Amino acid sequence: MKEITPFLDQRSNTPIYIQLSHYFKNEIIKGKIKANEQLPSKRTLAKYLDISLNTVQSAYDQLRAEGYIESKERKGMYVQPIDKDQLLGVLSTNNQRQLPQNNNVDYLIDFNSGRVDLEHFPYNVWRKLTTEALYRDQSHLFNIGDPQGELSLRTEIASYLYQSRGVNCNPEQIIIAAGTQPLVGMLAILIGRSNDFAIEDPGFHRTKQVLDDYGIGTIPVSLDQSGLSVDSLRQSKAKAVYVTPSHQFPCGMIMPISRRLELLKWAEETGGYIIEDDYDGEYRYKGRPIPSLQGLDRHDCVIYLGTFSKALIPSIRVSYVVLPTTLVAKYHSQFTIYKQTVSRLHQDTLCRFMNQGYWQRHLNRMRTLYRKKQQVLLTAIGEYMGDSVQIVGEHAGLHILLTVKNGMKEEELIESAAKKRVKVYPTSIYYNNVNASGEAEILLGFGGLPVKDIEEGIRLLKDAWVL
Repeated sequence: MKEITPFLDQRSNTPIYIQLSHYFKNEIIKGKIKANEQLPSKRTLAKYLDISLNTVQSAYDQLRAEGYIESKERKGMYVQPIDKDQLLGVLSTNNQRQLPQNNNVDYLIDFNSGRVDLEHFPYNVWRKLTTEALYRDQSHLFNIGDPQGELSLRTEIASYLYQSRGVNCNPEQIIIAAGTQPLVGMLAILIGRSNDFAIEDPGFHRTKQVLDDYGIGTIPVSLDQSGLSVDSLRQSKAKAVYVTPSHQFPCGMIMPISRRLELLKWAEETGGYIIEDDYDGEYRYKGRPIPSLQGLDRHDCVIYLGTFSKALIPSIRVSYVVLPTTLVAKYHSQFTIYKQTVSRLHQDTLCRFMNQGYWQRHLNRMRTLYRKKQQVLLTAIGEYMGDSVQIVGEHAGLHILLTVKNGMKEEELIESAAKKRVKVYPTSIYYNNVNASGEAEILLGFGGLPVKDIEEGIRLLKDAWVL
């Protein structure tokens, strides 16, 4: 067995299985445990560390749920290949300063915006549907599937998008993939590598990295209170723009209908494409839902991106894109030689999950739960921090932006929080140009935290930041 040397503090308030899962995550992120490497068996590791078998099982279950490892039948647990750029807190090297990582801190509370509530995922239902698929469609599942994704699942997605987001499409326009990043790469080729892409500034740095990797020129476009500035977009001369109108990342504003129509007018006049990443589109807490850009489009210029990772669990890597009809033929001529990256078993299980009504019930439960968590967060901030902070982006999604007005710099806020064993996240890594406001901003995610930890985390931050 490879040497495993975690420090497990029996006196800590953090459960041993969480300490053990954190150890493995850090080793995987640092590259000390490599992709596709086998982990020790549960029994071997339990005996080696002198802990219970159930503790090791719980740690491995946590790692599987978060997508760090996978179980191979009759072989054991293996490390999944991880794109380090997907991990929050890992910094891009382009125009961004390095911030303190505090890797050795045993955090009590982690305001990670990329995490979701794992406790309320319907594991038993998912297991039942997976078993159904295996027993009823064995030969079907073991053949190579449609490169575009299974028609049955694409049909369910088309129906859901029309009913919930006002997206007008048919299954032939939908392409399924394991995550949005490969879909962004595909779009870069379909739209043309000679065309520059406008991106939000600040915005999703993973998108910029993918476009850079494909040799696409990117032009940062500033934001205002309504989202991406269309006036600045016109000046950029870009032929495509990538936006997150439902809950802008990281600033959190929702693009109003007037700005959406203005953006559509830009596309109509220039012949450009709008890539609408409906990030956090499932979770809106105030006001009536605004129709998707794709649903408002009358000139076939919007490309709609969506994913199930935030609404289900991150390890279920199923994302999709809805192409305009003008790009469907081009897709078939250039991409049908590529194989589908999502297993037919996952697709079949998700299709059953949607078709049998579990998906909508799960979404409704999670909206109620996340609304409660967000309300606890906002109430705690108001009680403990008052006018010392400003909240941005509280109308939707699983994170808020907190502007802290105590004179501390971003690095100081992160370091002082770490001393209280609370992990918070920077926003500077998402800017291509320096934040003009000059005030420090912190990203607070709440989706993956238990309700009791949210208020305690804010109380500890108040003390850390001397508010």
